[in-house]
Amino acid sequence: MATHMSRCRTWSRVQRFGIAAYRKYSSGGRYPNISLSEPLPGIPKPVFASGDGLEKYETKITTLENGLKVASQNKFGQFCTVGILVNSGSRHEAKYPSGIGHFVEKLAFSSTAQYGSKDEILLTLEKHGGICDCQTSRDTTMYAVSAEVKGLDTVVSLLSDAVLHPRLLDDEIEMTRMAVRFELEDLSMRPDPEPLLTEMIHAAAYRGNTVGLPRFCPVDNVDKIDKSALHDYLRNYYCPERMVLAGVGIEHEQLVECARKYLLGAQPVWGATAVANVDLSVAQYTGGIVKMEKDMSDVSLGPTPIPELTHIMIGLESCSFLEDDFIPFAVLNMMMGGGGSFSAGGPGKGMFTRLYLNVLNRHHWMYNATAYHHSYEDSGLLCIHASADPRQVREMVEIITREFIQMAGSAGEMELERAKTQLKSMLMMNLESRPVIFEDVGRQVLSTGKRKLPHQLCDLISNVTASDIKRVTTKMLRSKPAVAALGDLTELPSYEHIQAALSSKDGRLPRMYRLFR
Repeated sequence: MATHMSRCRTWSRVQRFGIAAYRKYSSGGRYPNISLSEPLPGIPKPVFASGDGLEKYETKITTLENGLKVASQNKFGQFCTVGILVNSGSRHEAKYPSGIGHFVEKLAFSSTAQYGSKDEILLTLEKHGGICDCQTSRDTTMYAVSAEVKGLDTVVSLLSDAVLHPRLLDDEIEMTRMAVRFELEDLSMRPDPEPLLTEMIHAAAYRGNTVGLPRFCPVDNVDKIDKSALHDYLRNYYCPERMVLAGVGIEHEQLVECARKYLLGAQPVWGATAVANVDLSVAQYTGGIVKMEKDMSDVSLGPTPIPELTHIMIGLESCSFLEDDFIPFAVLNMMMGGGGSFSAGGPGKGMFTRLYLNVLNRHHWMYNATAYHHSYEDSGLLCIHASADPRQVREMVEIITREFIQMAGSAGEMELERAKTQLKSMLMMNLESRPVIFEDVGRQVLSTGKRKLPHQLCDLISNVTASDIKRVTTKMLRSKPAVAALGDLTELPSYEHIQAALSSKDGRLPRMYRLFR
């Protein structure tokens, strides 16, 4: 049988190429081998796929008569991601009890005028293979649905109902209070302190204003937030001119048609207001320190418990995402990189970034050193998070302050090119995902009214020079530091000493002389 099959395959090749060609290019017997780098005669010239870095579809934007923006980006596939982004978040809660945005997130996609419960909404989406989610940040609230393209009309109708006609029943609000309390407990107990430290560093950097206001609802406010407080907040911030309906994977005309049908003349359940009382405060960077003494010895128990650590985050003011310096700061953040001391991986994981080479590779007792960059429409914050044994906190702080000072030195050509390449690859890989494209389209259109395409951003990244890095770093080092500290803080240097180290030439802390230890 096997012999018969072999003869059949041979005969098919003879029929296809002819006896002469078969004998000439056959690898068997006395016939010569042909190099794979040489084209075979009589074979059509191959056409290879090429990538020019340009998106196949452009981002289309339409503004409706009521001020609502509709933005879309077509993408091949049978599924789409559609959602409504609102210019509202914890930074707008100065006149309200902090935590309203947290409640809005938890109450999203509950019962509405059209749907009796959350289960009904989920069952409706299931018919179109859909899922829904709501996320709030310091400056944006985002309602999103991913479903089949043919269910677009149902999806936009559901989004309109969820955003503008929530019932906010007493039972739902009470369940939300329970969910918020549980999340706050979980936040203080989880081994990873990064979300809590991010809250603390913002509170220190922007004390009592805009992005420094708490993103999570404080425990004291859980019982203060009720239906009337929610309606008062939504009445002022959930207006069409502060919203964007964004979609990825659908035709723009279809999305505009659905927006006109369900969002153009829709009256919200809380009633329209003639003059919205919107907080237009600009972020005021203050700098400062927020400390939380906490026993971290029993955070993670088990067969391999995490050792007791003290966590420090030091930040300096950078710039807003609307400024030209945003791109150099993004490259600087990538150049600093870092991560955990036990991270497995190669260059793609940042093993050649400064915080790995200069900190984690040289100081075995440090468990973590990671750079973060938070940017908003009017300010920004570049910070480094580090963790180590409580007895070595002072040395750890000095290592971080020295890294900040060394940022102002000349960046090597190889490390700069590596950082730029890594940033571009991360950008392009993230934008392979439909939900990420949706968020990128929605956020850019909400904040600027237009969208910079990936190839434009890549060009801007490529144009960053070592002098740009030095210039933005020098400017950043003039600001007062923001410090967040969590754990056993016995060895923590004073805020004045940290500030002095960041103002010095070498980043060293002032020497301390003790008579007794």
